[in-house]
Amino acid sequence: MKARVTVTLKNGVLDPQGKAIQGALKSLGFAGVDDVRQGKLIELDLATSDRAAAEAEVTAMCEKLLANTVIENYRIELV
Repeated sequence: MKARVTVTLKNGVLDPQGKAIQGALKSLGFAGVDDVRQGKLIELDLATSDRAAAEAEVTAMCEKLLANTVIENYRIELV
């Protein structure tokens, strides 16, 4: 089973990389972009086929390593 974890900054947390991307887009002529928030995508190939076990395991991974839960949110998608 495959899992996709999307990690993004929580609302209210400054995103300097997002601001840099927004500035670069504006300098390239894409003036209609009002805001940019960047994040990361992590893809995992899991040995289990049990959805509940996979979700619990990936949640533990996010809580312990993949996301800084103080400033980041994460979303898990099992495929």
